[in-house]
Formats: sequence, C-alpha cells, structure tokens
Amino acid sequence: MDLELLAALRTAEGSAALAAAADVAGGEPLAAATALRARGVSPDLASAALTQTDLRRRGSAKFGAAAAAMLFTRPGLEQATRAVVADRRAARLAAAGVRSLADLGCGLGSDALAAARRGIRVHAVDADPLTAALAAANAEAAGLAHLVTVECADATTVPVEQFDAVFADPARRRAGRGRVMDPRSWSPSWDFIATLPARVPRTVLKLAPGIDHALLPAGAEGEWVSVDGDLVEAAFWCGPLAECARRAVLLPGGAELTGSGVEAAPVGPVGAFLYDPDPAVVRSHLVAEFAASVGGRIADPEIAYVYTDAAVDTGFGRRLEITDVLPFSLKRLRTLLRDRGIGRLEIRKRGSALEPEQLRKDLRLSGSAGASLVLTRVAGAPAVLLCR
Repeated sequence: MDLELLAALRTAEGSAALAAAADVAGGEPLAAATALRARGVSPDLASAALTQTDLRRRGSAKFGAAAAAMLFTRPGLEQATRAVVADRRAARLAAAGVRSLADLGCGLGSDALAAARRGIRVHAVDADPLTAALAAANAEAAGLAHLVTVECADATTVPVEQFDAVFADPARRRAGRGRVMDPRSWSPSWDFIATLPARVPRTVLKLAPGIDHALLPAGAEGEWVSVDGDLVEAAFWCGPLAECARRAVLLPGGAELTGSGVEAAPVGPVGAFLYDPDPAVVRSHLVAEFAASVGGRIADPEIAYVYTDAAVDTGFGRRLEITDVLPFSLKRLRTLLRDRGIGRLEIRKRGSALEPEQLRKDLRLSGSAGASLVLTRVAGAPAVLLCR
C-alpha cells in the first residue's frame, strides 16, 4: 500500500475492485488475482484489493462488522486498538465531560472513531503520511468525517492546550527492529509524553502492558486491560480522569478490580483450590485485592497464584482443583502420572525455570486421562501441583 494505491482504491474503479476481490477471495491467491485481471482490473489494483480483503477479514476480530468498510496496512492493523477497548475508553472520556480531543499518534483511527461515535470532536495526528491518509479514509467510511479531522504532523507540534483532553499512543515499534522497549526511544519519546499531563490535565496515555509502574505520573491511575484473557494494553489516566490508583479491566464483559497496587496478599499454605489470576490483575499489582475477593492467600510472596480451601466463583482468574502437591522430582512425577493414566497434560508455570514442552517430553506421557500441572514455588521451594 502507498498513497497512490490508496487513492486508486477510493475511486469508483477501486470500489469495484474491492467488491470483486471479496467475491473471489478465500481460494488460491494466484487464481484470485487471475480472476480479477480477467475482469479488467489492473495487476497493481488487483493486488491491493486482494490484500485489503484479507486485512478486512483479519480486522473483523478487532473491529467487527466495521472492518468491512475500513482500509488497513498490516503493521497498522497489528497495532490498532481493539474496538471493544477503544469504545470503553471513549465512553469514559465522554462521561468525564470531554467534548474535544487531541489524538496524538492516531494510527488507523480506532480511538478517534470511537470517540467521535460518542460525540467528541477529534483532531487526530500521525507523522506517517500513509497512516494519516488511511485514518481520514476510515473516518469518512464510518460517516464521522464531520467530527474527525486528520493531520499528518509531528505530535510535538500540536497545540494540545486548545483541547479538553489529550490521548497519546506513542509508536513503540520500528521497521526492522520490532518492539522498542526503551520509552526514551518511542515516537514521540517519553520525555515529550511525560509533559502532557501538566499541559492538559485530562490526559490519557496508551502504553505497552509491560510499562514500568514507576513511570506513572503522580496522582494518575494505572489501568491494565485484557480481552478474552489476553493482556492488550496499559493506560495512564491523568489529572481529573484518575479515579483510583490501579485498575484491572476484563473485556468484553467489563469486570473491573481496583485497589492501591501496593498491598501484599497474606501468605499461607496451599489449599484445595488454585486460582491463576487474569494477567490484567497481575500486571496492575492487584493480586492482594483479588485474593481478598475470594478469601484466599498466596503460598509464596513472589508468586501470583492464589489458594483457597473452598471453591469461590470469580471472573478474575481461572480456578483449578488441586489433587496432589509434591516437591519437584521428575521420577516421582512420572510415576504419579503413569499410575493415574494421565496422557494429556496442560502445563502452566510461575516461578519455575523448567520449560513446559521439554518437561512434557521427559515425562513420556501415556494414558487417556487429562489433568493440569502447575510448576511453581511454595515457601521458596520448587513444587508441583497436579490439578483437575
């Protein structure tokens, strides 16, 4: 995709090519391209239309039915905010009284479109000309161009003080380098991002889930979001937008757990049930709050597994029933599994250096029964928990 191909896709001829590509997609790529060329579509336009058809199909996982009218690049789709996350954020901004928003690093426009659907006027900015053009095209396709203006510009040049709020999503990847872990090397850099809350108190920063809690601005709220159990992002809500110290959000259901992020869970013995907290709970440092919600404790101060003596229903973690607890011994474990006829084994771990797949080979499993095996530490010592 480039600007010339994007312009071609937005013509009547391009729309016809996209419709034709949707008809022939799904089979062998060469056959699909041949079918399009047989309909008079030029090779470049046919290739672009087929690529968009594939990206729209992939994009439906993030954007639902709206993906069918959007235009993408592969990197842009990978980095785009899921619609369910963007919609929740937009709802929260609207509820806080935000009516105008500067979106710095807008990408393909997911957050800008979600905010506009809530009636917020958005000034979206991206430094990449093609990405900015795609965001504008997506706003137009969604019927939201009257609320979303898109500018190709350096985010550091935007007069953000003119807006009610700022949303910033710094680029954390580089072509050929993959993810950039050092915040100082993001684009724009953390040195700029960190100044935004002082300029516009109602600032939201979208960040990688592994962001250091120490970077949280004073008085801000750190929020970690998972979608279907997959940890997807962290967000810092600053100024009057902050409602608590830490928050874990589980989507699509919207369950939330809040707390200080500094509490320590009580330490005690392994119980009859083990809970593996959702990664949003773990990354937001709310394991103590989760343990309190189920009346549980941890068996090692460094491990985020929670134990109870009775089963408690919760949406914030997966519950397993423990049948056996033993110190790690390959020979003893192999014998136990053989005696139980266990040939199917789910292996999960926290605090163990063992590689699950290598252990699976070493166990030489046989039998028809299934179980879960947890590799962890109890009171500082390696332990194995066999679970239902």
